[in-house]
Amino acid sequence: MNRFLSNATNKIDAKGRVSVPAPFRNVLARLDIQELYAIQDFVYPAITIGGPDMLDRYEQQTGGGDLFSEEDADMSLLIHGGGVFMKLDGEGRLMVTDFIRDYTGITDQVTFVGRSDHFQLWEPVRYEDARRAALERRIARGRAGAGHGETG
Repeated sequence: MNRFLSNATNKIDAKGRVSVPAPFRNVLARLDIQELYAIQDFVYPAITIGGPDMLDRYEQQTGGGDLFSEEDADMSLLIHGGGVFMKLDGEGRLMVTDFIRDYTGITDQVTFVGRSDHFQLWEPVRYEDARRAALERRIARGRAGAGHGETG
């Protein structure tokens, strides 16, 4: 499988490292991703992590426009000024830095969340709250559409 799926919560060790779940490490190995790009998510209190191709995709969103427009300037500020490169250590762990902690509220545990071609780091309670709210919205949309011949 070449997609990040599911979720797992792992404890942060005394040195501030957390083990990346084995299925996520397997995807990284299969895709030959050696260096990770991490950025603060634009919607959720989570850190989004992917390979260099993720940074390329973000840069394409600014490359075709006016470099002096507010929208392109904002995007560059966020993806270049707010992104960092990370690497797993030899044991498959990430360092949980202040960059991660300050944005997410993570303290002693990290929930890894698969998002297809990237994954996210969440504070466990915030993840569960966001997951539950997303499910409730999805169910409500399904119910609203059910009367009109649509499916969820």
